[in-house]
Amino acid sequence: MELVDSVRSILKQKSGTLWSVAPEAWVYDAIEIMAEKDIGALLVLSKGKLVGLFSERDYARKCILHDKTSKQTHVAEIMSTPAIFVAPETTVEECMQIMTTERIRHLPVVEHDEVLGVVSIGDLVKWIISAHKQTIDQLHGYITGQYPG
Repeated sequence: MELVDSVRSILKQKSGTLWSVAPEAWVYDAIEIMAEKDIGALLVLSKGKLVGLFSERDYARKCILHDKTSKQTHVAEIMSTPAIFVAPETTVEECMQIMTTERIRHLPVVEHDEVLGVVSIGDLVKWIISAHKQTIDQLHGYITGQYPG
């Protein structure tokens, strides 16, 4: 595990389930799905294509603060669009840079117009921590003479 590993590696370790909503869905229904699945964002798909991302942040900043009601507002009205996404070959480090620069917490992974998955900031942090732990373990083994080879 390294920072130069691709996000494809992270997706292989995650559940293959993708949670999405249509742009014409009510915000209330999207929030209900997010609460039920314990997730912070949903892909917004139209005819199988990624058209946006709907997150808790969108709800808080674009619905609640604008006095809109979740049962009378469509996801399309407040979703983040166009969706920022990456290819599966994008490195963990590049994803971290994109998330930091764009101030986002979820990044869809798309290949040939097909959504393969979503990586969250939490997924990337776990990967980085594991990579650092692996490096520390290798260095410890080398220092104590237990390094293989």
